[in-house]
Amino acid sequence: MTSPDSPGNAPGVSRTAFTAAAARAAHLLVDAAPPLFSDPLAAPLLGARAEELLAYHRLHGSHPILAGARAEAVCRSRFTEERLLRTNSGIYQYVILGAGLDSFAYRTPPGRFRVFEVDRAATQAAKRALLEAAGITEPPSVIFVAVDFETDRLADRLVQSGLDLRRPVFVSWLGVTMYLTRAAILTTLTELGGLAPGSEIVADHLLPAELRDAAGNGYAEAVAPMAAAEGEPWRTFLSPAAMADLLRDTGFEVIEQTGQRGSVGANEWNRDDALKPSRLSHLTHARIPAPPRES
Repeated sequence: MTSPDSPGNAPGVSRTAFTAAAARAAHLLVDAAPPLFSDPLAAPLLGARAEELLAYHRLHGSHPILAGARAEAVCRSRFTEERLLRTNSGIYQYVILGAGLDSFAYRTPPGRFRVFEVDRAATQAAKRALLEAAGITEPPSVIFVAVDFETDRLADRLVQSGLDLRRPVFVSWLGVTMYLTRAAILTTLTELGGLAPGSEIVADHLLPAELRDAAGNGYAEAVAPMAAAEGEPWRTFLSPAAMADLLRDTGFEVIEQTGQRGSVGANEWNRDDALKPSRLSHLTHARIPAPPRES
């Protein structure tokens, strides 16, 4: 039984931040080795809710909705962190939009990146309490940036928190766009389009029903009503072409687009567990190109 005083139960805290972290944690507990993605800090960051949230996966791990949640969470994290870590463009500023319980900054050797964790103030307060309770030190390279994506100017909040707009940035925007209006997505991308040339972004988005497969539609039909009941309704669905257009219109060039199947090695889907790729969402990797040289 979760205590009502648990940080995860505080008003305004994102419930989906906990379910996503639980999916990453459960992947290491119920799915076959080798894992698609390893986040050993996900379980400790669940705090008092760990037993409750992980029990669902332990008891019903082969259920397509729970397996689908794990596949969604680990594929997007794996894809993003691989592209961040292999960047050779000298990027050291890493912005995580909708950071939730993301643990990258706490399981990565300090010094490589300055990490700006962007989220609602209530979710950040809960995370910091959970970090302290788990004995996980906040490295000095982490900066918490409280933002409401629907109302705040993202660039202003980042600059106020110490982001250097003269230098390129890598932006992760995972598990957020479906909760925003299309106008809010465009506003955020327009602001990000003002980052320095060479800046990169990985963003995911849910596909519209006509582009999803049976597994993707089954997941959406089961999970969307629950998300709405928790006060986090799904508002926006985008085709890969629509997402690419939004990025191009705001100053980016698309590098790569893929779904769950293409987010990891093809042979890694030959598994002895319930994980299977579905057409539920899509990932896009894009960058801000350097301005053309004058002739």
